[in-house]
This record gives sequence, C-alpha cells and structure tokens, in this order.
Amino acid sequence: MDRAEENRQEYKELQRRVKREVSKAKQKAYDELYTRLDTREGEKDLYRLARQRDRDGKDVQQVRVIKDRDGRVLTSEESVQRRWKEYFEELMNEENEREKRVEGVNSVEQKVDKIRKDEVRKALKRMKSGKAVGPDDIPVEVWKCLGEAAVEFLTSLFNRVLESEKMPEEWRRNLEKVYDRVPREELWYCMRKSGVAEKYVRVVQDMYERSRTVVRCAVGQTEEFKVEVGLHQGSALSPFLFAIVMDQLSEEVRQESPWTMMFADDIVICSESREQVEENLERWRFVLERRGMKVSRSKTEYMCVNEREGSGTVRLQGEEVKKVQEFKYLGSTVQSNGECGKEVKKRVQAGWNGWRKVSGVLCDRKISARIKGKVYRTVVRAAMLYGLETVSLRKRQESELEVAELKMLRFSLGVTRLDRIRNEYIRGTAHVGRLGDKVREARLRWFGHVQRREKNGSPSD
Repeated sequence: MDRAEENRQEYKELQRRVKREVSKAKQKAYDELYTRLDTREGEKDLYRLARQRDRDGKDVQQVRVIKDRDGRVLTSEESVQRRWKEYFEELMNEENEREKRVEGVNSVEQKVDKIRKDEVRKALKRMKSGKAVGPDDIPVEVWKCLGEAAVEFLTSLFNRVLESEKMPEEWRRNLEKVYDRVPREELWYCMRKSGVAEKYVRVVQDMYERSRTVVRCAVGQTEEFKVEVGLHQGSALSPFLFAIVMDQLSEEVRQESPWTMMFADDIVICSESREQVEENLERWRFVLERRGMKVSRSKTEYMCVNEREGSGTVRLQGEEVKKVQEFKYLGSTVQSNGECGKEVKKRVQAGWNGWRKVSGVLCDRKISARIKGKVYRTVVRAAMLYGLETVSLRKRQESELEVAELKMLRFSLGVTRLDRIRNEYIRGTAHVGRLGDKVREARLRWFGHVQRREKNGSPSD
C-alpha cells in the first residue's frame, strides 16, 4: 500500500471517529435539553424550542424584486430600495382633505408631577423579554439586568425630557409604519379639548416634530425620510392618542352600547331599519371626513339579522354598501341567522393553526406527555376556546370541537384510533380535561363577570 492510500484510509478513519463523537455530543445535548424541559425552569425553553422548530419548517425565501410606477420590474438593490422609500414616503405623508377649524380651545396650564422611580420600575417589570430591539440595539433584558441603576438613569432621563419638553434626536427615528392618517392639528386640538395638561401636549408635539423613518426590506434598509401625517405604530402612546381623537370626533354622533360599539378604528353601528342605518352611517362619515379621517368604502359592510323586509340596499354617499351574511368582529364571527356553526369551524381551524405552530414539540417522542399536555392547553386549546363562553353551543357543535381535540391529542401521543385506546385514557395521559366542561366553566366565569358589572354598564365594562 502506497503512502497516498495510507493517508486516505487514515482520513476515512478519522472522519468516522469525528462523526461518532459529534453524534455522541448531539445526543448528550439532546438528553440534557429534554431533561431540562421536564423541569419548571425549562418551560420557557420549551416554547422557544417550539417557535424555533416552527421557523425551521417555513420557506424563508423573500421576494427581492419590485415593480416601479410603470410596471417595470426592478432588480438592483439600489433601485428596489429607492422604490420602497418612494412608495412609503407618499403613503405616510398624504393627508385627507378636511375642514379647517375656526374655533379654538383653551389650553390647560397646570403643574405636572415628575415621573417617579416606582412608575419606571413598574413599567420595566411589565415589558416583555425577547422582543426586537430599536435603532439603539439595546434589548429590554439589558435594562432589566441593570436593576436600580437602570431605574435611576431612566427616571432622570425621562424627567429631563419632561422638563425641557425636548426629546433626544435619536428618538425621532421610527422603524414602524404609521397608522391612520390622523392630522396632527386635529390631534393637538382633541388633546386640549380632553383636558390634557399643556405640558404633555407640548411634549407629544416635540415627539412628532421632525420624526423620521426607514423601510426594512429584503434587500436592506432604505434612506431616512420624514413622516408628517398619522400616529406611530409600535408606540405605547399611539393607541391612547387615537382613542382621544376618536372620542372627541365621535362625541356628537355615537350612541350607547349596543347601538354603537367602538374598538380603535373598528366601529359597529346597530339600527332597527335600513333607513336608520343609512342615516347614522352618513352622519359618521360627515363627522369623521370633515376632520381628515376616511371611512373605508371597501371595508364597510352591513348585515341584516332575521331579515323580514325582503331585498334592499344600504348606500353611503350614493355608493352601495356590500351586504354580508356573516362578519368577523374582534376575533368572533357573527352570522345573520343567529347560528354559530361558522364560528365553531373557525375555532377548530384556529386550534389546528396553533397545533401546527407547536407540532415540533407536540410530536417529539422524547418529550413527556405531561409537558405536551401543558403546551397543548396554553397554545392550542386557548385558541379553540376563544370567545366560546358567549356562544350557545349545541351538542353537535360541542362534539365537533371535542373530535378535533382528540385527533390532535392522538397525533401528539403517537396513537391512532386503530389502537383502540379510550378517550378518557388519552385525556388523562395528557392531563387534559373534557373541552365541553372547560366551555361551561368559562361560561360561568363570564356570567359572574356580567353579574358584577355596574347597574347600567355593559358586560365588557
């Protein structure tokens, strides 16, 4: 045997030894992982593992081309970035037509208390870990690890901003899309009319002054551009500001629940006739659009419950509004005939969607049935039970939910119906109670919530 052949044989032997050692190391790491997952401390790792395995199973290919205004396909990174910037710069700075306000509103000049350490400490505690970082690349975990030093620093910084009414320039970059074309002048007017202290108004005004953003796309990040319309999405303050604007603008047209129900910019208007619906819809359109808001024609729909009037239409500014037999509001499907079959089917689908997201854990034979049951209860069953406490389920629909649940549990435990294992044993192995019993428990909790509400309050208050 020549020297070259000896070297080749030696290389193959070393390659086999390395593979064996790598295999042993991987098996040891997996054994340690599964041992840790079966402890209370390893529960967070369990959900992280489920998310990672869900991501690994997805197609990560991203579209790296885009069309320009004339329909030509752009392929170079620079041209794609310019087109994204051009598109969003127009989108975020286009303001709807509105009437200029003639009347003014008195500002509320009052003493504003300094931000306290306990407020900052409480806010830090409520912030969730593992979230994406902002332009400063500092994760929440850093501030939490710094403890009281972070509380001291942040309290001092926030109070300097409050006193000077000027925020750092680095805060003016927003990496999220603005939502709702709320005119800034309307925002200041509504804040003052709501009695917000003038100092807070000036701080918010400075926050929106010279605000900039960038677009992250598959080919990189665009150049900065100004944003002069709308509220910042991703800001904890934006939902509160939008609620102030909607509360003031709708003051003269909104009615008590259930005739008017509002959740952010989703509005439900209930009336007893088509004519009344048209009248109320037109009043809402007039009030909102004269102040720069826009009622979406494509998303506005109407539904008749127990219709007896025959055919008819609802119009908005002469344009026919789409009629539907069902619509989804706040996660629940409402049907015109009062049935709940579509909602049950969507709950089953939501359960399967949740199951697929954590199937990397639920179908892992090395993870105990107890842990699988816990993941199932917190992810899958929670999605299936959402809102069902307010639904009048029939026996057939309850059975439909339980059949889907048992199918998921059998998949998770690696058994089939051919194994002739009783349903009670499957539930007991996974430590999962009957779904119908859980629905009734939730219904009783909801009943107690309704009973405890104020005399004239709605159940959601």
